[in-house]
Formats: sequence, structure tokens, C-alpha cells
Amino acid sequence: MQDTTAPAPLLLVDDPAPHVRRLTLNRPDKRNALSNALRAELFAALEAADRNADVRVTIIRGAGSCFSAGYDLSAEGARQPLPFYTPAGAGQWARHVVEGCFRIWDLAKPVIAQVHGWCLAGGSELAAACDLVYVAEDAQIGYPPVRSMSPPDNQFHAWFCGLRPAMEMMLTGDAMDGLEAVRAGFANRAFPAAQLDAETLAMAARVARIPTDVQQMNKRSVHRAMEIMGLRAAVRAGADLQALALTTESSRAMFATFREGVTKGLDARDGAFGDYRKGEPPPSGEKT
Repeated sequence: MQDTTAPAPLLLVDDPAPHVRRLTLNRPDKRNALSNALRAELFAALEAADRNADVRVTIIRGAGSCFSAGYDLSAEGARQPLPFYTPAGAGQWARHVVEGCFRIWDLAKPVIAQVHGWCLAGGSELAAACDLVYVAEDAQIGYPPVRSMSPPDNQFHAWFCGLRPAMEMMLTGDAMDGLEAVRAGFANRAFPAAQLDAETLAMAARVARIPTDVQQMNKRSVHRAMEIMGLRAAVRAGADLQALALTTESSRAMFATFREGVTKGLDARDGAFGDYRKGEPPPSGEKT
């Protein structure tokens, strides 16, 4: 008998309060690894919310145990087309990621990241692209690929966290918990995990009290100040450095290890550090 069960949607959409749209990444069995298919649905939903006159603010969160463990590195994920066109050539992926982050940055309406559990690699880049970030106190936020592959595609660290915290993150790949993320400047506020949903929704409701025609100017004024100081140019330059890093001997060796299995590659990268690979390993296909 043929199984006619429809696959679970990659993205859940609801409106939990007046003028509030909520998008839930829905690959909990893969720790919400960001496949191109999921990213395509996310960008489409964000743009739809931006066009919807009834929506004033959007929340992004993750289903299951975490926000997102990173980009999907599985063979299936690699075959999926990019969600939007980015010119080919050296550094295409890093430039594509940065363009996606600025797509969120340039939306008229505020976007809130609600972060719990793992928020790693591409997951941290997605959260960083949002206008406000609220985290669980025990969330784990980091970019472990710096240990063996490259700096981030979206190099926000120095801008949001400052020189010393950014340098420590870049030189260790260690994760910071939610409380440290607030102290470092990555996140706005941290809450006990059990209260994160309610507290984030309460903040979204406060943001939604301001009409969009005013709010988009408020949002843009902060972004323009950051851009005048060089944020957009620096992040773009960082994408080129990320592409250059992938040509190093160590990075090429790491990708060769991935061909023997993603889990094996991540074990080799993080085993000596005794952090991300403790306990149950992430499902194959995650970049952590």
C-alpha cells in the first residue's frame, strides 16, 4: 500500500497576536538545518509579511530542541537550487548568504529572532540579520566552522559584539550562552527558556503598537547610521575573505573529511574542544 502521508511543512506560519506574524522553522528532526528549500520558504514568507498591511512585525523561531544548528550540508541539501539568484563564480555561497541577510535587513518591518537551544553557524547568521534578538538564558550561540574551514559568511561579530568578544569567538569557535550573548551585544534580552515564547510575543506586541509607516523610518534610521560607519561594506568584504579561506589546505582537508560523512567531519573538528559533539550527535546534514 502506498504511503500517502504528506510531508510536514518546512515552515509553519501563524498570527499569534494582532499585527504579529510568526514563522517557525520546522525541521526539528534535523535541528532546523537550513536547507535551500527551507530558506526559500522563509524568504518568501518574510516578503509576504512585509507586503501585508495587517502585519507590523515578524518573529522567527525554531521548532523542537533548538533555533537552528546551521546550514544543511547533506547531499540532498546541496542539490536544491538557491532561493534567489546570486551571480556564480568564486565566493558565490558567501555572497549569497550576505545578500540574504541584507534582504532581511532591508525589509520595511521589524523582524525578531526568538532563539533557544543551538544557534550555530548559519543559524547565528540568520539571527544576526534580524532587527531584535531575544534568547533563552541557556541558548548556545556560536560559529564553530572557524576551527577548520573559514570565518563566517556574514561577519557581523565585530559590529555587534565589539573587538575583544568578536576576536575570542573567531579564534576559538566557542559558543556563548544567552546571558553572555546579551552582555556581548548579540542579543537584546535573555529569558528563562520556559518564558521565552511569552516574553518574545510581549515584545513583538509592543513593537506592533507603532504604525508601519513610522516604524520603517525608525528601523531605517538605525541601519543608516550603521551603514555610514561601514557595516555593509565590511560585511561584503568579509564574504570575500570567507571565500578565500576555503582555498586553504586545512579547509580543503575538512571538506574531504565531510565526503566520508558529515558526522565524522564534525567529530574530527570539535572532538578536541569537548563541546558541540558531547551527548547525542546532530543528525547527518547539519553544519554545526
